[in-house]
Amino acid sequence: MAWFKRKKKGIQTATEDKKDVPKGLWYKTPTGKVIDSDQLAKNYYVSPEDGYHVRIGSKEYFEILFDDGNFKELYKNLASKDPLNFEDTKKYSVRIKEVQKKTGLKDAIRTAVGESKGKKIIVCAMDFKFIGGSMGSVVGEKIARSVDYAIRNKLPLVIISKSGGARMMEAGLSLMQLAKTSAKLGQLAKAKLPYISLCTDPTTGGTTASFAMLGDINISEPGALIGFAEARVVRDTTGKDLPEGFQTAEFVKEHGFLDFITERKHLKDKINLYIDLIQNQKVRK
Repeated sequence: MAWFKRKKKGIQTATEDKKDVPKGLWYKTPTGKVIDSDQLAKNYYVSPEDGYHVRIGSKEYFEILFDDGNFKELYKNLASKDPLNFEDTKKYSVRIKEVQKKTGLKDAIRTAVGESKGKKIIVCAMDFKFIGGSMGSVVGEKIARSVDYAIRNKLPLVIISKSGGARMMEAGLSLMQLAKTSAKLGQLAKAKLPYISLCTDPTTGGTTASFAMLGDINISEPGALIGFAEARVVRDTTGKDLPEGFQTAEFVKEHGFLDFITERKHLKDKINLYIDLIQNQKVRK
């Protein structure tokens, strides 16, 4: 009866090679709800069972915000260098090449221009899968160039933050992006052009300390982690116990750092509503 008995001992199968369920067919949320992946995609990557907003990247946000998913990507060939010759467990130059190959991305942010509800906007969207969405020189430069493009063409700007903070491999160069992006957004404000900041899970570190909180209107998706330092660091620094959920979007909004929390299925309508209101234009249906 060898057809149902294992004839050899010690046989091991790598997890990714197991065939019980095709990879990607189901998604399990942190609350334990299981949903079909196709159904999840059709529902804007939000679990209909518990409303959990699954992390998505620039590709999905562009599809959601731009009419028919049509857009022109800007500055897509900008890539990080290694002026500091940084090395930890591996050389930074090697790490960059590996992540670019794995993700198909040049860096942690993509910028694009296209029509949203019939009017052109610029969207800068971060990708967490590229070294934790860390903010390095390329992120700062793409935002700066996008601001210049917006001013030249008199267009609104949307930045979607999803970041673990400044990129340690670029040291002081990454921290300089805080001042650079803040200064450029100041120029956008002087030009009287709208800037909508969308904080998604997670928005932390230097990103939170700079462009993510400088929007004319700051919004977030439900349940997003938003903060500067992680809870342990804050607790050790202050020496106090922290309120439950103190870095969730809901807590941050309650304490005045966010204007609105918007479900992903309403993002396109809400962002364009805010743009119309800021520019004192007729509200689009």
